[in-house]
Amino acid sequence: ESGDFLWQSERDGYAHLYRFREDGQLVNQVTRGSWALRSSGGPFWLRRSVVNIDDEHDQVYFTALKKSSVERHLYRIGFDGIGLERITRDDGVHKVGFSPDGQYYFDSYSNSSTLPELTLHKKDGTKLHTIAKPRPELLQGLNLQTPELFTIPTSDGFPMPAQILKPKNFDPGKSYPLIFHIYGGPSAPTVFDQWQGSSLFFDNMLLDRGYLVVKFDHRSATAISKKLENRLIMMMSGPIEIVDILDGIRWLKSQSYIDPDRVGIWGWSGGGSFTLNAMTNTREFKAGISGAPVTDWHYYDTKWGEFAMKRPQDNPEGYDKTSFVKSAKNLHGRL
Repeated sequence: ESGDFLWQSERDGYAHLYRFREDGQLVNQVTRGSWALRSSGGPFWLRRSVVNIDDEHDQVYFTALKKSSVERHLYRIGFDGIGLERITRDDGVHKVGFSPDGQYYFDSYSNSSTLPELTLHKKDGTKLHTIAKPRPELLQGLNLQTPELFTIPTSDGFPMPAQILKPKNFDPGKSYPLIFHIYGGPSAPTVFDQWQGSSLFFDNMLLDRGYLVVKFDHRSATAISKKLENRLIMMMSGPIEIVDILDGIRWLKSQSYIDPDRVGIWGWSGGGSFTLNAMTNTREFKAGISGAPVTDWHYYDTKWGEFAMKRPQDNPEGYDKTSFVKSAKNLHGRL
């Protein structure tokens, strides 16, 4: 009735909500702090985080990474920025969808060791029904291992979210070959405290063949803040992210149970680009598999390329330093 509207912005470096008059005058910042709103969907919907507006009680409901960058929870807060409350309680990832009248929501919930379930709740979080229970019987006999979550420190102390899969009969006295699975796109993390889905089957196949499997997110991939994401503008998939990646790999190689001479890397799309980067600009990997990479931004003719890298004539240095066609002569290992 007031004509006010809510706007999500990253103006302070983090994705937060702001309240404006209809003439564009700022009334107040609604959410604030060193954390970001994030949607219940995938990375390409990460900025669609508002799930319900309660005009009667002047409250907005949204999902965010406030508790942890590897979890997603439902929160509510007053339009005036007072009364922030976390509604979902179980540790892990909650994917939330509200009813049209805003009184109820579905919660698709899981964590890294718990299969997904679907539940119905009142808007205050009160659970009403379990719509779909977890079905562990479907996995009987598969001997699936689930990942351990941890962090890897960079050389300047940033804690990169990480996960590792180890076999059931893991022996810390042995030295295992390691496969690093990477994506690495800006604000597109691979490490979440959620059930891994189909990728878990592939990774367990690698376990059965004697490998350990690790994922970790360099700081600009974490979706923690726009400030971290902006480090990559004009230099995508290039020399900036690789510093964190090398810190992570060298830390892993220092662990007694990892064979430093048998480390491989693979990824798709952005992960394919980082595989090429790692195989041509470092000597840390024995082998790599690069799927659907951007080999040179000159030839990636989409709006994504211009957003990330600007035009070639405006950013010749960036295009030059991120060309894996040019660095191909330095290829090492088996690609």
